[in-house]
Amino acid sequence: MTTAAAAKPKTDKKETPGYKDRPWIPRFWDGMIASAWFRVLWRNRFAVHPIRWVMCLIVSGCSVFNSLLTLLQNAFLGRKIAATKIEHDPIFIVGHWRSGTTMLHELLVYDERHTFPNTYECFAPSHSLFSAGWLAPALSILMPARRPMDNMPAGWDRPQEDEFALCNLGAPSPYLKQVFPNRPSLDEDYLDFVGVPPQAVERWKRIFLRFLKCVTLRQPRRIVLKSPPHTARIKTLLEIFPKARFVHIVRDPYVVFPSTVNLWKRLYRDEGLQMPDYRGLDEYVFQTLVRMYDAFERDRPLIDPSRFCEIRYEELVEDPVGQMAKVYEQLHLGEFEKIRPALEKFAAGQKDFKTNKYQLAAEKRSEVAHRWGFFFDRYGYER
Repeated sequence: MTTAAAAKPKTDKKETPGYKDRPWIPRFWDGMIASAWFRVLWRNRFAVHPIRWVMCLIVSGCSVFNSLLTLLQNAFLGRKIAATKIEHDPIFIVGHWRSGTTMLHELLVYDERHTFPNTYECFAPSHSLFSAGWLAPALSILMPARRPMDNMPAGWDRPQEDEFALCNLGAPSPYLKQVFPNRPSLDEDYLDFVGVPPQAVERWKRIFLRFLKCVTLRQPRRIVLKSPPHTARIKTLLEIFPKARFVHIVRDPYVVFPSTVNLWKRLYRDEGLQMPDYRGLDEYVFQTLVRMYDAFERDRPLIDPSRFCEIRYEELVEDPVGQMAKVYEQLHLGEFEKIRPALEKFAAGQKDFKTNKYQLAAEKRSEVAHRWGFFFDRYGYER
């Protein structure tokens, strides 16, 4: 996730450090079409904090601009997009937030046989084919060089989560809670589609498929996708792409929990129209992993074993080349030696990279072990 930084309470300074907030720094919602943006405002009763009024006005103006550009893209490229065929079913990287999905995404797209949704396409998915050549360079001056939550490189051309593209195209998503973090989440069922009416699921599929056609039209190769919510959507994804491949990555829950809490704190501040109070955040993180993995373990048997691979973050960091060779072998992705030099160069550059360190109080550590005990047992982590 590449996000803008926002004003932060003093009490959070040590947990989620960052740069000063500016209303004009790009937020993901700046790429949303008007119908989707004003629906988000309406559903949340326009509960915008006064300090965010300017930001809200900027996003609102951008949404109208996006809708105009969307009309132009549809006029010039609509038929071409609709006729585009996705020849190769995608590779889906799945796993909970902060489990190493970003690193795995970066490694897989070193392969020139693969393509991916870049940050600009996920930022402005409704008109990226029409505007990327001139608008993305103009906005580059406003982009941060690093992701604020983990110091990973950022930029319009880097791989990004397609979940943001779906939000900006008007698809319901749990991510929309980031806009109004103090209000109840209105789209939590879209994490796993349990309780979502069939016609609404079909609409989500159509939005998703059209976005992937746009990515394919730009570069007709096998798409590598990474969005943690997809972990709970295996059945639906297989209905669209029966031959899709999946790479599942797991990480020590004692690290995943505080890192995920930190992630949501950062995004609530950076992307939200409210000053977040973070009430119930720990409980939200606890419940979401359980819901995600209930769905994942339920639907995992639907995946052909030859199209599924599972790795651990700790082993990927220790030996990225060896673990990627394992992924290529298990998923039958083609000749690995073609990308070995690029991966070895990446591994050499990662030697000095330092991950964020988190301390869990004994009481919270005990709660993680208790609430997520099934995860420790299923994936071999000690508690």
